[in-house]
Amino acid sequence: MSMPEQARQALEAFEQGKGWEQRARLLMQWGDRLEPLAETDKTEANRVHGCESLVWLMAELVDGQWRFKASSDARLLRGLLALLLVRVQGLTSEELARLDLREWFTQLGLERQLSPSRSNGLHAVLQRMAELASNH
Repeated sequence: MSMPEQARQALEAFEQGKGWEQRARLLMQWGDRLEPLAETDKTEANRVHGCESLVWLMAELVDGQWRFKASSDARLLRGLLALLLVRVQGLTSEELARLDLREWFTQLGLERQLSPSRSNGLHAVLQRMAELASNH
């Protein structure tokens, strides 16, 4: 499966991060890069259920490739969302359905930092992406 350029950059950055503190800092930085959602987009219809924190997700299909936007009220989760988004941007519905989220966060060296609730939340986001993709 192809990997978007930004996902490759994320992987390189996290491979160089020594220890959890550096990775946590990187995570915050990636979260700060997340394109902010307009307040008008933070609606119930865009809300992802199954996350402890508030998470909103929007999707559009452009020339057969998915473009996602997401946001959260939790800073660490924004970082995880940013890393999820760089991995899924531009994928087709088929590629999106095959994505192994755990494998991606393992490659980034973040799997141990994913508490069960965070992991469930990210899976809820991926699930929502797949739902949006299958509705098209």
